[in-house]
Amino acid sequence: MTMCWGSPASLRRRRDAPAPDGTGGGATGDALHPMRPAPVCGPAVPPVKLGVVVPCYRQERFLPRTVAAIERALAAHEWRGALVLAAPASEPLPALSPRWTVISPPVTRPLTPGAARMLGFAACAGDWVLFPDADVEIESTWAAAAIATAERMPALGGVGGRIEEWCLDRGRERPGSHDMYRVGESERAVGYLATLAFYRRDALIAAGGYEPRLNSEEDFELGMRLTRIGLELRSLGMRAARHWSGPRPSFSELGRRWQSGLCFGQGQVLRLYLGRPGFGTLLRRQGLYIAALAMWLPVAAGLAAFIAGGDSRPLRASLVIPLFAAALMSVRKRSLRLGVLSLLTWTQLGMGLVVGLFRVPAGAPEPAREARC
Repeated sequence: MTMCWGSPASLRRRRDAPAPDGTGGGATGDALHPMRPAPVCGPAVPPVKLGVVVPCYRQERFLPRTVAAIERALAAHEWRGALVLAAPASEPLPALSPRWTVISPPVTRPLTPGAARMLGFAACAGDWVLFPDADVEIESTWAAAAIATAERMPALGGVGGRIEEWCLDRGRERPGSHDMYRVGESERAVGYLATLAFYRRDALIAAGGYEPRLNSEEDFELGMRLTRIGLELRSLGMRAARHWSGPRPSFSELGRRWQSGLCFGQGQVLRLYLGRPGFGTLLRRQGLYIAALAMWLPVAAGLAAFIAGGDSRPLRASLVIPLFAAALMSVRKRSLRLGVLSLLTWTQLGMGLVVGLFRVPAGAPEPAREARC
């Protein structure tokens, strides 16, 4: 039994203790040994053991910010980190402390985000594991609050927070979205965690971990499985991190997303869930991109009619909806360029959905095995 000064057990022991004159306890002993003020005594909460996994694919220029922020935020804690290079680094890595292990597997094609995270997860210890992307600068105040939440609510599945979007444009820093995933300013349960997540190890294992066959959408799909087994994810309603990127949307960003396969995940996840519970949820989530594709079908038909018979009227009529959508987004974004890029982004994601749905990549990676170290 654990006893603390001032606890009922210690009070009984002092009442029964011998008096200084050698007589027994009782009133005389109590009178000779006045009670001290009893401090509050509660069960000790063990500190959370931490692991950190940072997957990196062509994000090396942001790594110095990411690593420095992690070192600051976790300076008072014991932790170990794994930096996983999904492909050979294109730039030199920043200086790393002895806490870090760099994992660079010899791959013929880049690891998917889920595969990279699970590889790092298998290589680092920790009852709770932090998963920041390589272009994410975490906030120390959020990290402290997340660790305190993990200690206070050990049955949680994971913890997140509000993420701000920031861009580096020709050496200048400028803010983007104030709340990338619209989690809000108050603490609440959320359906998934993306870009930055703090997961309980046992919860992640129970859900099966990140899906390594997805080029994107792995965060949302994992959230679905965690919810299905009754595990709660919470957003703390405070700024958790700043997400850094180049100017976006941009034509170069569209090319990068297609080349890396990031826009194929929408279709890949639909293929995986075809005929399974959750397919309807995923289909509704992709509704905007499906609608963007549908918007271009009359344009394709009008173009075919023009090529076949020279009649341009169907083509001109079919362009009304895309032009209206571009104009509407231009007004909303206060920029013709950004309005057009928004429309092109939806269209690209719709096309990527079709590619991901019907194209099965050769040699899909197997799920990483769990290992403690």
